Amino acid sequence: MDWKAWLAAVFFTMIGMVALVLPDHPSALHISSFLVLPIEIPLAVVILLLLPRSLARIVAVCLTILLASILFLKIADISVQSAFQRRFNPYFDVTMIENGWILLSGIVGKWVAALAIGLGLAAFLTVIGCILAAQLKLIGLSRRAKYPLSGFYGVIALICLAVLSLTSVEMRTSYVSAKAYGYLSSRLDLVVTSIRDMHAFETALADKSGPQTGEGLFARVKDRDIILVFVESYGRSAVEDERYSSLIRPRLQSVEAELSQAGLSSASGWSLSPTMGGLSWLAHGTFLSGLWVDNQIRYDRLMLSDRPSLNRLFADAGWQTAAVMPAISMAWPEAGYFGYDRTFVAANLGYEGDPFNWVTMPDQYTLSAFERLVRKPAHDEGKSVMAEIALISSHAPWTPVPHLVDWNDVGDGTIFNDQANSGETPREVWADKDKIRRHYIETIDYSLETLGSYMARYGDDAIFVILGDHQPAPLVTGPDASRAVPVHVVSRDKELVESFLQAGFATGMIPGSDQTEIPMNDMRELLIDKFAAP
Repeated sequence: MDWKAWLAAVFFTMIGMVALVLPDHPSALHISSFLVLPIEIPLAVVILLLLPRSLARIVAVCLTILLASILFLKIADISVQSAFQRRFNPYFDVTMIENGWILLSGIVGKWVAALAIGLGLAAFLTVIGCILAAQLKLIGLSRRAKYPLSGFYGVIALICLAVLSLTSVEMRTSYVSAKAYGYLSSRLDLVVTSIRDMHAFETALADKSGPQTGEGLFARVKDRDIILVFVESYGRSAVEDERYSSLIRPRLQSVEAELSQAGLSSASGWSLSPTMGGLSWLAHGTFLSGLWVDNQIRYDRLMLSDRPSLNRLFADAGWQTAAVMPAISMAWPEAGYFGYDRTFVAANLGYEGDPFNWVTMPDQYTLSAFERLVRKPAHDEGKSVMAEIALISSHAPWTPVPHLVDWNDVGDGTIFNDQANSGETPREVWADKDKIRRHYIETIDYSLETLGSYMARYGDDAIFVILGDHQPAPLVTGPDASRAVPVHVVSRDKELVESFLQAGFATGMIPGSDQTEIPMNDMRELLIDKFAAP
């Protein structure tokens, strides 16, 4: 037997086994996961050796496509599980490729990101090419046309058939199994379920039972500003995980004391986010539409619908609506669905300072610009504001960590230049998991401190609803963290704030550990109910 045939057989067997037994979750990546023989591989070897040469080549191409698909899906599963704590969905997640590029390039730079992706793609294609070449080598060196079961190939066939027979032996079932069919079948089931899910979503969009206009809907909060603030990656783990609670719980207590001194009351609860680790717009869409929007296709369909957003309901009721989105640096056609009167993104918030890596501007500037560009002009016209604000200082890569300056000194943001160019680089931070976690929680602490200072200073006639958009990635929370995020309601109207206690909120800025996690799509109805006439 030619040594090249041995090498081809070993290579095909090893790579095929790895593709089939590779776990689809990062926490399962350990040696024991690979101590299983997938019976499809020896069976494939037998088929390649015994079939006529022309038919064997067709089978080799099909096997290559099959193994490439499984290997791609497994790698995608591990990646998506690491970021969003769920499996890769071929039906929904293809649209995330661009978002992944934006995040990766923001952390390590465009050239490094492009090089990493290029090398990864080249390595993947090389492996797939080698799988096909190994099979063709086996076929080319086989003498089965004259001697179908003689010599070396007959021995291999007998060994493979013997291995297959072992699957009926109970004591060996943990070491020999069939992997491909079950895995691909589950992925097909996932796609079918996803298609059914979209049909259910279409039915929900067609339901007109909820309020279609905001006229007369918010009498209890008339003439007050309604300020909805999403804090990036502010999840339940920040409050309760022992790695982070020693910093955040005292911060929340400090904010509560600061608010109380300013005459403001607060109540806090938990809300269950439709996403984790990213895709913040899914949380925004869920909260504002009252529908569960947990994937990009649902979100895209919502943007084409006529379901009134919470913003649009407030606009109908006479509020001037605004969006303050400092992370948006490209065209944003989705703004049309939400129905804002005024939209402020990175380009028109007037920030002249340096960016904090991916983060375009610190939260303190965002809130200062909101006060100057939105609230003051509206108040000068005698109008109240309903605003949706995204605070992004706690977005990855979480470096450098900003700190507060005097509100009177914020100006055009150039005061933050020294902060923006200080601290460790993203590459330095992301080389160490402990550094990642420390920087993450320090940015959450900064966002909360900034919010507390802003509300105490400017919140006299406003009602604040503050919540996280989602938990950070499992790298920060661990693999089995809740998807819940904190929700805080702050206002001078103590009676209004206390009305949220009936919905399971707790007094103050720290939610109770045993409180119900209210799905984020139900928060819209809760606000409509609490803001209606008493």
